[in-house]
Formats: sequence, C-alpha cells, structure tokens
Amino acid sequence: MPELPEVETTLRGIEPLVKGRTIRELVLRTAKLRRPLDKSLCHQLPGQTINHLERRAKYLLMFTERGTLIFHLGMTGILRVVPAETTEQKHDHVDLIFTNGQALRFTDPRKFGIFTYTEDSHLQHPCLAHLGPEPLSAQFTGAYLYRHSRDKQLAVKAFIMDQKLVVGVGNIYANEALFRAGIHPARPAGRVGVKRYVRLVKEIRDILEQAIAAGGTTISDFRQSDGRPGYFDQQLQVYGRAAQPCVQCQALIRIRRIGQRSSFYCPHCQH
Repeated sequence: MPELPEVETTLRGIEPLVKGRTIRELVLRTAKLRRPLDKSLCHQLPGQTINHLERRAKYLLMFTERGTLIFHLGMTGILRVVPAETTEQKHDHVDLIFTNGQALRFTDPRKFGIFTYTEDSHLQHPCLAHLGPEPLSAQFTGAYLYRHSRDKQLAVKAFIMDQKLVVGVGNIYANEALFRAGIHPARPAGRVGVKRYVRLVKEIRDILEQAIAAGGTTISDFRQSDGRPGYFDQQLQVYGRAAQPCVQCQALIRIRRIGQRSSFYCPHCQH
C-alpha cells in the first residue's frame, strides 16, 4: 500500500504538471472505487482551475477556487499525467482532462482508492476530520507520544500506527523506526519512557524524510507518478527480512503478528 512517502512523492511529481491547469472534462470509467463515484462531478468540475496541492496523511488534495478534490491511492493506485489522447488501459478509472491537452489519470487495479470532492471545509470531510498531527510537524514530539501513551497496554507499534494519534506512520516505516530506536514492537506503549519516545520521533522523521528523498518504497507494485519505482526498499533493515541476519548484531530477524500486521524485529537489538 502506498504510504506517506509514496503519496508525497506522487504529489511532488504531478504538482508542476497540474498546478494552474484548468479542467476541461472529467471522465469516469467505473461506477465505484472504494466508494461510489459521483457522476455529477462531470458537470461541476469543468472550468475549475487547480490552484494548489497538498498532502494530508495519505490523502492528496487539489484545491480549486470552489472546492477540494480528494484522492487516496488505496492499495495499488497510481496518479500520473499523460496526453489526453493516450489509450486507456483496463484499470484506468478516472481522467481529469485539462485545457492544455494533458490528463491526470488515476489507475487503480484493486479499486480500493478514493476520488471525491467537497465544497465545504476539507478539514471537516469524513476522510480527514479524525486525523492526528503530521509526523513531520512541530506538534509531533516525544512528549506528545509519552503523554498519550500513559497507562496504555497497546503494543507500541500499533500505538504509533493509530491515525488518530499521528498520521502516515504505516507498517513498513513503523517497523524500521522501532528498529532504529531499539524498541521492541510488542512492548506496551505505556512502558516506553519519554527519552525513548524522543528517540523514536527522531527516527520516524528521519526515515520518512529518507524515504521521500528515495522516491518511496517499492513493495508489490508501487510506482512513482512518472512510472519509476521507489528505491527506499534498498535501505530497509528489518522489514521483509525474517530469518536473515540483523545488520547490527547478526541475530536472525523475527516476525510476528501485531495488530493484524506483520512485524519484523531483532530480538537482541530491540527490547
């Protein structure tokens, strides 16, 4: 699933090609993705201009003078800019065609993505209203995690993946950050001290910034907006490395289920 770095990479890739463009036509080739698609948008969106783009958690937002387009890439979604006359393929479900002859094409083989629009405050939209602070923001600190973790028996890995607490720390990056911080993923969140949370916040920020710089992580079939894979998978130290030697101590990496997700850790380096 595309996580925060993959969505940020997509935004940076398409922004120069989309910002300032005026929508000529909306083409919908399916009735629904994760949610039904609103056919009335085919009449509402033409004539509107994309003024700027933002990312919120794993959502990509495009602001016009009248409202906000909201995209979520789901499990396998890709957004890319192509000439409008480019022949559509089987899983090309949505085209935003601009007056310059280019199209923003949303491809989603598994149809778990979201494409919607609101003219109300985007922050109050059901997709966004419940979200916690961004992990790269000043709000996200060790003290913040420590304060919210008191008396919690929930595993620390599940704790930092709670989107109401902090957004965008997906499974891959949670595994890697906990390894770098030396914290066992199953340790109760309430039994992690403030100094260790300070270290964990630093590692989360560092790893997300490194992943963004590398264009994201290619797990399964993620591709950047220009079709190139992300390369951060070459820097993974625990994720996907069960039964392989730890890069720090040579103990074998273990795997277990935590919160219904695969968790990779070193039994010697993490406690």
